[in-house]
Amino acid sequence: MRNPFDLSGKVTVVTGAAGGIGGELAQALARQGADVAMLDVRVDELEPARQQIEAQGCRALPLQCDVTRGTEIEAAVASILEHFGRIDILVNNAGVASTGSVEELAEAEWDRVMDTNVKSIYLMSKAVIPAMKERKAGRIINLASICGVKGSKLAALHAYNASKGAVVNLTRGMGATLAPYGITVNAIGPSLFPSRMTRALYQDQFLEQYNTLCPMGRPGNPDELNGAVLYFASDASSYTTGQTLYVDGGWTAV
Repeated sequence: MRNPFDLSGKVTVVTGAAGGIGGELAQALARQGADVAMLDVRVDELEPARQQIEAQGCRALPLQCDVTRGTEIEAAVASILEHFGRIDILVNNAGVASTGSVEELAEAEWDRVMDTNVKSIYLMSKAVIPAMKERKAGRIINLASICGVKGSKLAALHAYNASKGAVVNLTRGMGATLAPYGITVNAIGPSLFPSRMTRALYQDQFLEQYNTLCPMGRPGNPDELNGAVLYFASDASSYTTGQTLYVDGGWTAV
């Protein structure tokens, strides 16, 4: 019986791959047989993931890329197509967070969050969709957040709320219009997971408050997003598009 999660021969692009979540997702995809192009501004930090992916018998291509800049994305995508010959799966994982209410946030900080969390998805998707349309197949997976559908009781995260809400609805719109081309577009909505971005939150007072509010009473573990990304990347989700799967310990259920 064929394994619907088998990604052998597929080529995946993961943005923000030097972060904790991006690196974990890249390796999870490789464990199912996918070759992986890893994009990040910190290209030197991609080396451990490259070694681990290649040790599993898959190919890895680390590339330096600022995903808020269209010219850098175009150059990266051209390199990926030259190296691998195709792009089957795009994981738009790059993201930043910022605390502050609308009356506190500087305009430059608002722009930084929106550019990294939303504009990067627009630019990356715009760059890879033509190749996917040509093959009449593709998977685009966006990283949203519980903050895209919930306000935060623990801190003002207004720019982050706005950006992740945009990701949720952009996913719906793209999923609806790209479906006729064999391209699915879905999102994953994590709650608190360990990463470079959330490192400052892992302190006793914040964690105590978070654990009290979260039905499961704890943050997510690094590998607990893997099932969601493998589902959306594989044939198992061939009739699923425009959806956001919240991997959140029950946070959005209450």
